[in-house]
Amino acid sequence: MIIGFIGLGIMGRPMAKNLISAGYKLVVYDKFVKFDDLLALGAEGASTNRDVASRSDIIITMLPNSPHVKEAVLGPGGVIEGIKEGAIVVDMSSIAPEVSREVEAALKTKGAAFLDAPVSGGEPKAVDGTLAIMAGGDKKTFDAVKPVLEKMGSSVTLVGDTGSGNVVKLANQIIVALNIAAVSEAFVLAAKAGVDPVKVFDAIKGGLAGSTVMNAKVPMILDGNFKPGFRIELHIKDLQNALDTAHSLGVSSPLTAQVMEILQALKTDGMAANDHSAIARYYEKLAKIEVRK
Repeated sequence: MIIGFIGLGIMGRPMAKNLISAGYKLVVYDKFVKFDDLLALGAEGASTNRDVASRSDIIITMLPNSPHVKEAVLGPGGVIEGIKEGAIVVDMSSIAPEVSREVEAALKTKGAAFLDAPVSGGEPKAVDGTLAIMAGGDKKTFDAVKPVLEKMGSSVTLVGDTGSGNVVKLANQIIVALNIAAVSEAFVLAAKAGVDPVKVFDAIKGGLAGSTVMNAKVPMILDGNFKPGFRIELHIKDLQNALDTAHSLGVSSPLTAQVMEILQALKTDGMAANDHSAIARYYEKLAKIEVRK
């Protein structure tokens, strides 16, 4: 089995490395970044997305947003031009659910299958292979690629038909964004009241308010470390997809809209490339205090 991997950024690169470490033969390509380190580990390089597809049984895409996936798969020189009958495309990007369905329909005309399988966990879990993977598609396709997905994630779940994986990812991203905002608001309050934020963290992380988000992001906030594991600009993209999907379904999402405005304010302040834990900086600016050790 040969796996093609398209998109070798913050998330895709360590995911590809985990597949190489697991013994899979990879053909890799990224239009924008070099991947010499993967070639040194034994991967083969490709010249185009079409080239990847023509040499692979399973093609994984890990790209920023819906337009990038459509270009890579359906555009000129794209996967669809080189894909073999019976091959499977697994899109692990976080995109709009309707685009997943559009891509699947196009691939079906070539006799190829599709799975949308976005991930949660950020760069640290991509590196250690413990991502949460939420997949949408038919069970036969899922079962065929599950062993591959398990080399990149500790939790691999089929959640429904095509597009369902991205619906679940949108729900995940709403929860993560609101959680970071709540944590930021609470810790800025505590710091402004003169309570040591380190002790606040120690006191509440084991209680009902504790969460994976708190455990991952509060240490970054306390250190003033906003190096991206997941960039603000990408969370803006996810929340926009969430709001668009919600509006198309007649679902009101007022809290999501509020956090979106916070993220947009941070982007305007030049923090688009910062980690989404920098939501804390929005509250710090308003309160004129920093939450630090």
